[in-house]
Amino acid sequence: MKSIDRSQGAEGTNVGKLRLDKWLWAARFYKTRGLAVDAIVGGRIKLNDQIVAKPAREVAVGDLVRIRKPNFDAEVEVRALSAVRGPAPQAALLYEETAASVAAREQLAEQRRLAPEPALDYTAGRPTKRDRRLINDLRGR
Repeated sequence: MKSIDRSQGAEGTNVGKLRLDKWLWAARFYKTRGLAVDAIVGGRIKLNDQIVAKPAREVAVGDLVRIRKPNFDAEVEVRALSAVRGPAPQAALLYEETAASVAAREQLAEQRRLAPEPALDYTAGRPTKRDRRLINDLRGR
């Protein structure tokens, strides 16, 4: 009969080190582990200010992880490890965002809020039949 390894606890917490891709997935930075692997291989993840080349790189409590995503850049400190993906409030306990990262994210959100809506530049929309005839006349068709 196989023995059951209970060293990770009931929910996979209490581990000393964990794969970076698994931690990013459990902390809900990426929806799937495959997306986390793609980000790591693509050089969008830094661990302790070093670009991580392999998803199997181990992360430990106290490590600084920098995550570059299209909408924001986050710099978080690892507070806990978990090998299982839980609800969002539980995942938020796995890390703490640095003060500089929070300030940069809030500044970016403010810039987006103050930026003009791109769709407002288009006042006329699709040209009418009359507009098309005038355009064709101007082009000499």
